[in-house]
Amino acid sequence: MSIEATEQVVRTIAETAIENEKYFGDLDSVVGDGDFGYSLARGFEKLLESWADLDRSNSGTFLKRTGMVIASRIGGTSGPIWGTAFIRAGAAAGDAEVDGDLVVAMLRAAIDGIKTRGQSDVGDKTLLDTLVPMTDRLAAELGNGASPEEAIRAAAATARETADATSGMVAKRGRAAYTGERSRGSVDAGATAVAVIAERISETWKQGAAS
Repeated sequence: MSIEATEQVVRTIAETAIENEKYFGDLDSVVGDGDFGYSLARGFEKLLESWADLDRSNSGTFLKRTGMVIASRIGGTSGPIWGTAFIRAGAAAGDAEVDGDLVVAMLRAAIDGIKTRGQSDVGDKTLLDTLVPMTDRLAAELGNGASPEEAIRAAAATARETADATSGMVAKRGRAAYTGERSRGSVDAGATAVAVIAERISETWKQGAAS
């Protein structure tokens, strides 16, 4: 995957976060403080404002610079979490040419960073409940010989299924954790954001492959 492809993925993430500001915020307001959509959108707007100035020496450097902007510009707990994810992914990429196996390694590095930074894990009703199984599905599909487009599409489907499944969980982290059983019955905003972003990446990747 070229630096141009990496740029496309990051830009897709940014644009999707901005376009879904109200939707993500509404989801978060059910049991959280409702600022998730706003914080994410403002942070990614700042990223796009500085887009031309980001170091594009290689994919790893680009992702680390992206993470630094996000960590410093997104408010609340989302900044450190999402910023750490990009920084860890960039560190895993280094200056290597990005292929499918490395993408999986980058996602796993991002997951480890999120777990450490957020003191959370699968089962806590966070974005990890979607990001981890999505990554596992991507790795499995690629391991079985699927094309990048097929693997991304399958991973996006898993992301949607697992995000929807968070509605049956009780939150154990973040402000939603204070609501206890009341957090059951609504999907996690972060997990849903991962699903929406994965679906958009799958769609844009398909368009790119067809062009």
